[in-house]
Amino acid sequence: MKNIRLLAILPFIGMLAGPILHNGVEPYILGMPFILGWVVVWILITSAVMAVIYKYDPANAEGDEP
Repeated sequence: MKNIRLLAILPFIGMLAGPILHNGVEPYILGMPFILGWVVVWILITSAVMAVIYKYDPANAEGDEP
């Protein structure tokens, strides 16, 4: 768990991969064009990844005094 912060790269790559792999309006995701839906999904995934990083990062351990 020492390199848990490397998970922060995952949302960056995911946001860039959508427009590169598929640059079009169709298919629709929840009534939104694909690119907009892709960005919304990755915003939610980014929040989940940041929560995991916060939970397992040793710098955030309770009881540590600076």
